[in-house]
Amino acid sequence: MLAVRVIPCLDVQDGRVVKGVRFRDLRDAGDPVELAGRYNDQGADEIVFLDIAATPRSRRTVLEIVERVSRRVFVPLTVGGGVRSLDDVRRLLGAGADKVAICSAALDRPELLAEAAATVGSQCVVLSIDAKSRGDGTWTAYRSGGRQDTGVDALDWARRGQALGAGEILLNSIDRDGTRAGYDLELLRRVADAASIPVIASGGAGDLGQIVRAVLDGHADAVLVASLLHDRELTVAGIKDHLRRKGVNVR
Repeated sequence: MLAVRVIPCLDVQDGRVVKGVRFRDLRDAGDPVELAGRYNDQGADEIVFLDIAATPRSRRTVLEIVERVSRRVFVPLTVGGGVRSLDDVRRLLGAGADKVAICSAALDRPELLAEAAATVGSQCVVLSIDAKSRGDGTWTAYRSGGRQDTGVDALDWARRGQALGAGEILLNSIDRDGTRAGYDLELLRRVADAASIPVIASGGAGDLGQIVRAVLDGHADAVLVASLLHDRELTVAGIKDHLRRKGVNVR
C-alpha cells in the first residue's frame, strides 16, 4: 500500500482562507501564505489551494497568491478554482502549482481532462468531484462551487475521469463539508473501489478517529483536513503520529 498522505486544504476567497459548512456560511480562517507555511513546517505531504470564488464569479484563480504560496512551501501544491482551459492549466503550473484540480470545466467539457493529461501529464491533472447524496444510495456531481446539480452520477464520473486521463481524484462530500461529522465513508469506498487512481478524501473531518476510518474503512489514499488545522486543534505531525499508531503507513 502506498503511503497515505495528509494534505491541508486552503479554501481561498478574496485573498483570505475561509471555511464554511456545506460550502456556505464562510468564516475567515487566516492568511493563505502564513497557513501554508505553517503546514509545510508541520510536515504536510502536499497542500491544496482552492479559489472557491473563481468559478462562481467567472474569473481565473488569483495567480499572485498562488505564486506567494508556492515560494513559501516545499511540498507539492495542487491549485484549483476557475480552471476553464488548457491555458489556465499552463498558467497555474507556471505560477508554481505542481498539480491542477479541475471541477466545473471538466463537467462542462470532459475533453479538457484528456487535453490537459496529454499536454502536461496525468500526474499534474486532478479531477475534483463535488458530490452530494441523492438520498437513495447514489451521489450526483455538482459544479460551480456546489451550486449546480449536473445530474451526473459521481461514480460514473470518477470512472470516466480516470479514463480521460486524470491522475488523481479529489472527492469532496458536500453533505459533510465543514460539519465535522466524519467523511462520507460509503461514498469514499465506492469511488475508491471504482477507480484505480488515488482518491483524496475531503469533507467532514472532526477528529483523529474519523481520519483513520477514512483510510481503513473508506479506502482513501490521502486525507484532506481544513478546520481542525486552521483552528489549531490538531497539527499535521499529530495526525501522522496517530495514523502510524493505528498501523497506517504514512510518509
